[in-house]
Amino acid sequence: MNTTADDTPHIAFLGLGSMGTPMARRLLAAGHRLTVWNRSPGRISALVEAGAVPAATPAEAVREADLVITMLADPAALYAVAEQLLPALRPGTHWIDTSTVGPQAVRDVAGRLPSGVLLTDAPVMGSVDRAASGELWVLAGGPLPGPVRRVLDTLGEVTECGPAGSGAALKLVLINAAIGGVALVSEVLSLGASLDLPEELLRSELARGPLAGAVARAYAEGSHFPVALAAKDVALARGHAELPVLDAVHTALTAHPELAARDLATLRPVR
Repeated sequence: MNTTADDTPHIAFLGLGSMGTPMARRLLAAGHRLTVWNRSPGRISALVEAGAVPAATPAEAVREADLVITMLADPAALYAVAEQLLPALRPGTHWIDTSTVGPQAVRDVAGRLPSGVLLTDAPVMGSVDRAASGELWVLAGGPLPGPVRRVLDTLGEVTECGPAGSGAALKLVLINAAIGGVALVSEVLSLGASLDLPEELLRSELARGPLAGAVARAYAEGSHFPVALAAKDVALARGHAELPVLDAVHTALTAHPELAARDLATLRPVR
């Protein structure tokens, strides 16, 4: 990997949605030279004001980069961006994909890498609040040379999962546990309401048991995990195993398209 004189890699960051933007801000604050691209150009203006360099296309963004980070919505978005950036990657470039796309998509793009380019899958657990504070849980699969590890350490706590694709695989397990847990909390809160139990009593007692994490997520403030993305993550998992409980969760997540952009916590009954 080529780096600047102070061993700080020049980073291209592609995908500046709700998660990508605070992650990119963390890297700028850490002193990285940052080139940014987003499908909707209006999303990059605040980062440009903070010192990032805008790029008109993915190829332009990565052409001079030492390290490329993508944070994209789904496999289709990853494939579309890969079509443009792969021919522009220089030997020695390292690509980190932090998207939640599943191990098959990681294997697909890894199989098309130019000679001398490496790929690490490093999806993250945590929402926008943790992205902003550098407290994400980074699930890294594949090679982790020093400069790559230091960049990921800036974003949060890194778990080394194994070979390429293992980070993407573990992310599917963990995120589906979280989504399923929030769905179950929603149902038992509805059960409690039907039994005329106060919501605060239900919340406090559920938080003392094995669903404590799911209860915390259901009531979290400052986080944003759209229902549509939760449904996508469940759909990705369903392609790998028979999951009847998560099948039911997916049906619930997709039953009301008008809620697709709202946070997953909208599953929690509101009284």
